Amino acid sequence: MFLLKCLPLVALIAVAFSANPGVKIRLTQKGLEYGRQLGMASLLEKLKTAQIPDFSGKERVSPIGKVQYSLTNIRVVNLGLPQSALNLVPGSGVQLSITNAFISLHGNWRVKYLRVIKDSGSLDVSVNGLSISQTIAIKSDATGKPEASSASCSASVSSAKVKFHGGASWLYNLFSKFIDKALRKALEKQMCPLVAKSIADLNPRLKTLNVLAKVDKYAEIEYSMVSSPEISQPAIDLNLKGEFYNIGRHQEAPVPAPAFSLPAQSSNMIYIALSSYTPNSAGFVYKNAGVLSMYVTDDMIPRSSPIRLSTSTFGFFIPQISQQFPGLMMKMLVKADKNPVVKFQPNTMTVDATATATAYAIQPNGTLSPLFVLNVETSVSGQMSVSDLKLAGRISLDKMKLTLGTSYVGDFKVNSLDNILQVILKLVVIPTVNVQLSKGYPLPALGSMNLVNTQLQIMQDYLLIGTDVQFTG
Repeated sequence: MFLLKCLPLVALIAVAFSANPGVKIRLTQKGLEYGRQLGMASLLEKLKTAQIPDFSGKERVSPIGKVQYSLTNIRVVNLGLPQSALNLVPGSGVQLSITNAFISLHGNWRVKYLRVIKDSGSLDVSVNGLSISQTIAIKSDATGKPEASSASCSASVSSAKVKFHGGASWLYNLFSKFIDKALRKALEKQMCPLVAKSIADLNPRLKTLNVLAKVDKYAEIEYSMVSSPEISQPAIDLNLKGEFYNIGRHQEAPVPAPAFSLPAQSSNMIYIALSSYTPNSAGFVYKNAGVLSMYVTDDMIPRSSPIRLSTSTFGFFIPQISQQFPGLMMKMLVKADKNPVVKFQPNTMTVDATATATAYAIQPNGTLSPLFVLNVETSVSGQMSVSDLKLAGRISLDKMKLTLGTSYVGDFKVNSLDNILQVILKLVVIPTVNVQLSKGYPLPALGSMNLVNTQLQIMQDYLLIGTDVQFTG
């Protein structure tokens, strides 16, 4: 029905491991209006194909006495919903109001009177002043997916005029006012069940919420619902879990989700706010998966660079390396030592990462001889973008600090390797990370939803995505 496009937006809800959610969603009045426009078209099509039950009764009509009648095969031939409104009911749900609707029906009639006289023909019904008031509640089902239900409904019909055709229609039209009243009451009883069915038909679409979205072969992100929407004027606020997990193993990230509130913005249909908890849980997951490490070899460094991964290059800064391992190529293992920490501050995103860099000399037989282990502390800045319902990123190195962890070749000045490590990070490690970040991870979405007019803002402790939406199909 009308909420087929609006309520999917309402349905993006969940909770976080800590007291605070990792993701928040706000549906604005602009979003509700878009849902109303699309949904009224959907409701119109559903009501046009509505099955009107057969209708029968008895009336005593002068001068012919008791008349038994039945109206069958009634179908909608025209329908108009010229006036509608969608309002939020704080703490309850979303209310649809339809006024001054009209319906034209066509069907067959059959009568029997004076015990033996039977007659039949066709009929047209003009229904005017149809009003419907429907409140719809949205909650979470047992799996954390959204579920819609009819909370309350009322319907009224101002008039229903019947016109008989065929047979002795001129006679039956004389007592049509009795049938008009009965038919009006019958239609009033039918409207709410029809709307309730439309609400039930909405649920399969709501079940398309990606409550567990696969990111890659290592990770998935959960957007399950755990509470009902917080409905107030003039918006609907939603809380989502927004946490990364290793595929098949849901272990909560040992980091708190910061408390944050959405700003009073309403120029877009929806606002999606992702706190630092979400990317920090990703760092925990990928470190657990063992993928925050990589071997760097000389062929990964551009040929134009004067820095080579060889004992000759490193021997220039640490003479004992070229003395003990002359003329050998090298390999370096860069591995995260701790979970990276993402921080959002106004207009700035930073990632603090601690790693170890272990250098090896590659012997002619392929065995590796360890040379030294460096502790590497880095701070990188990040830029985010949204494309195809995915949030992608890119990082660049801001600061780096080296300390010596272990040396297998004797003492040396660690700061002499600053330039070499910066080259390795900037030309190999960070570009490799950026390739993965450019693939993005899925945002919460339903069905055929697309984002348009998207804007990103980095706020204190969270990233805010303001966007309009379009539904296709």
